[in-house]
Amino acid sequence: MSTPVARVQEDQDDHAAAPRTPAPSGAHAFLALAAIVGTQLMLLLDLTVVNVALPGIGTHLGFSATGMSWVLNVYALAFGGLLLLGSRIGDLIGRRTALVWGVAAFTLASVLGGLANDATTLLVARGLQGAAAALAAPSTLALIATNFREGAERNRALSVFSAIAGAGSAVGLTLGGVLTDWGSWRWVFFINIPFGAAVVLLGPRFITETARHRGGRFDVAGALTGTLGMASLVYAFIRVGESSWGDARALAAFAVAVALLASFLVNETRVQHPLVVLRLFADRNRSLAYGVMVLVPAAMSSVFYFSTQYLQSYLHYSPLKTGFAFLSLALPLFVAARLAPRLLARWGARYVAAAGLAVTLAGAVLITRLGASDGFAQGVLPTMLLMGFGIGWTMMPLNTVILSGVAPADAGSASGLLQTMQQVGGSLGLSVLVTVYGTVSRHHRQDPFIHGVDAAFVLAVVFVAAALALVLALRLPPRKPLTGR
Repeated sequence: MSTPVARVQEDQDDHAAAPRTPAPSGAHAFLALAAIVGTQLMLLLDLTVVNVALPGIGTHLGFSATGMSWVLNVYALAFGGLLLLGSRIGDLIGRRTALVWGVAAFTLASVLGGLANDATTLLVARGLQGAAAALAAPSTLALIATNFREGAERNRALSVFSAIAGAGSAVGLTLGGVLTDWGSWRWVFFINIPFGAAVVLLGPRFITETARHRGGRFDVAGALTGTLGMASLVYAFIRVGESSWGDARALAAFAVAVALLASFLVNETRVQHPLVVLRLFADRNRSLAYGVMVLVPAAMSSVFYFSTQYLQSYLHYSPLKTGFAFLSLALPLFVAARLAPRLLARWGARYVAAAGLAVTLAGAVLITRLGASDGFAQGVLPTMLLMGFGIGWTMMPLNTVILSGVAPADAGSASGLLQTMQQVGGSLGLSVLVTVYGTVSRHHRQDPFIHGVDAAFVLAVVFVAAALALVLALRLPPRKPLTGR
């Protein structure tokens, strides 16, 4: 077993073995960024575009109220659980190749999902989508890091990436409403076909390929124990939400999760090429930023999931009307993310991210008071607006903290770990929030839905407050004084 220092040298030697082609410029740079951002948009759309279609899917394929969350969680678990393995595959075959192959497989899995006529086929398709996304996604930020020079050029690329990625989740809700209302829930899967075709055509031509490692092994044991461990944990929480904390299956699933996740951690300290590159956590600021990337999606998952249920099942909004309601989150998020680089240059990542989380916290607190007679304008809209601006000011600064100073050999691992934190955070957070919702709603005969949702939102407030505390603990160098205009 090699030492950490030896592993760093091995990675650097592997990357040095294959010279890199020049980074793209001009129109090629624009098209390269379009393919990279298009990939991320497609993958993120699928995290939320299904939300608005869930009532129709549940009715047509026979899912229960809490069981519907599996349509989201199977995708998120496969995505998050296999991201680090996908990152390692990208090291071996090249980042551009991994992105293109992953997008092609994702598109085929989307076709299967759109054609599904039973719950099992749909969940299999969602799992395949997640696995394909795990191959493609780690290469997005890594290709930005290697195709665009550090500094203003990379910050501009990250700004576009963060704006599209941040707004993508909310746009997915709007798009899902349009597709479901005008056609069928099946179109939330078929819409991926043109996105996938465009990336497969543009990627090989305009994105600069990265160097390939000369060898190495896949950490299959780490991928299996990590993914199955998280799946067991999510299942345990959802089972508790459906039954009780004393349920035998839930307790067994918790025990299996603990055993598998413990095995995962032991495995990562022993294998030569681990999925989790532990040296990335040696940087205190990066570790704190990763923690925020778990907590923020955990909180946001409740807003997307329960607000959709509130608007459609409680206020009887159509899918189209529900989708357009989420524009109140998507538009301010997009605007805020585009403004973030200017704020970052003036105030620094710590203050911009802290301000964003403070605004997000205010929005989260407001929605904990959601009442049966509030409606959209009073009960949901203020939270959507505040969270849109808040998340838009939060994510891009933290992306720069995580990627700052990362060696080229670790760019893919840092990117993959970032997205793993987001997907696992969203999936685990949703399962915990569904558990809170199910537990509380069972004990209220009058307005059980409202009581359960409000309780879930209170926990979301705790998640955002914890994220704000982590950002305030960052220790970043002071900004240089700005000169001129």
